[in-house]
Amino acid sequence: MPLTLDRHFAADALRQLGVDRSSLDSAVEAAHRRVLDGDTESPEMLGWRTMVEAPDDALIESVAETAAEIRDRADVLLCIGIGGSYLGAEAVMEALVPPFAHDGPEILFAGNQLGPDYHERLFDYLDGKSVYVNVISKSGTTLEPALAFRLARRFLEERFDDADRRIIATTDAAKGTLHDFAVAQGYRRYVVPDDVGGRFSVLTPVGLLPIATAGIDIRTLFYGAVAEAREIDGADASHPALQYAGDRYAFHEAGYKTEVMAVMDPRLKGIGAWWQQLFGESEGKDGKGLFPVVLQYTTDLHSVGQYVQQGQRTLVETFLHLDDADAGLAVKEEPGDPDGLNYLAGKPMGFVNEKAYEGTAEAHAEGGVPNWTLTLSRLDAETLGRLIYFYEHAVAVSGTLLGVDPFHQPGVETYKQQMFSLLGRP
Repeated sequence: MPLTLDRHFAADALRQLGVDRSSLDSAVEAAHRRVLDGDTESPEMLGWRTMVEAPDDALIESVAETAAEIRDRADVLLCIGIGGSYLGAEAVMEALVPPFAHDGPEILFAGNQLGPDYHERLFDYLDGKSVYVNVISKSGTTLEPALAFRLARRFLEERFDDADRRIIATTDAAKGTLHDFAVAQGYRRYVVPDDVGGRFSVLTPVGLLPIATAGIDIRTLFYGAVAEAREIDGADASHPALQYAGDRYAFHEAGYKTEVMAVMDPRLKGIGAWWQQLFGESEGKDGKGLFPVVLQYTTDLHSVGQYVQQGQRTLVETFLHLDDADAGLAVKEEPGDPDGLNYLAGKPMGFVNEKAYEGTAEAHAEGGVPNWTLTLSRLDAETLGRLIYFYEHAVAVSGTLLGVDPFHQPGVETYKQQMFSLLGRP
């Protein structure tokens, strides 16, 4: 199986808490059925489900063709967006594009923060390169990407006769500041579907265009999600995505406050950042929700590992684990054993990392941190497509169990209102 869930440490903790599994499974199946039937608080925001039920192959092909042009003509694709407009694409690319090398254009990101030094150095770096820009914003009024796009647009217009050809806008189908400007300028456009929230949008052109430009097979990625959706749609509460959603809800109701996603491979940290937004925005409202945070082990075991092991016992933990114990460079035996590592001779780095994971999961469970392990049998486009849908459906079910609307995020607007007031926006 591409994805498997080991929940024995979590299950032990739930039994000790006296959770009635039969009642919990019944509640999970009811919430699952509500999502499948569109009986949610925002049924108009279930496009992330309907698009995998009826794949738009023509759209996927169009995105792939545009990406091929960029790959042929550009040194850099600059993706401008914030939150769900870039986290999913960045996550897939971090996982699948080999580190220290890239086949095709370099993919860079802007518009996801307001640091002045970054933007100044970014455009200095881009000078002299062939650049395309993909600006991603449903409205075009979010300050961070809007400012970055103004800078990028000026940069292109000053350097390229075909600047308008080099800009692709991914935005609303019919309205909004960016839509209207893109139409007036004649930019190529892709649509952010009305029924897909930003954090669920990685399998729309929002994520697919930069992912395809990175040289990743977006059809395989998308159809991985299709396969996972078909399995989940016909499943009962024993499916791993539903077990995970139910367990999280049970721990929440028992007073747990935080979920750590722990990754043992740095290629998966971007998935953790995407997951963090997905669950944080979907569940964090009405005073509810587990606070999601991603940690990279073993690195972060030497920073916050002490807290995880012995701090407040309000944590649960998911290990996002890759089955690659045979991978990596093997340790060579050295005469005299000068560093005391000959006991690892013949073992690949993947084996060492595997034992670090196993030891950490056991130690944390013994220390009072219930945990699950979600294992990816391999790291490829199909498996990541499955993983994306796994988490999207799980958060829809867990949010429904919590009694919140998983598909809106009213709190995000609060900082914007205060910021615009201080900036003197009319």
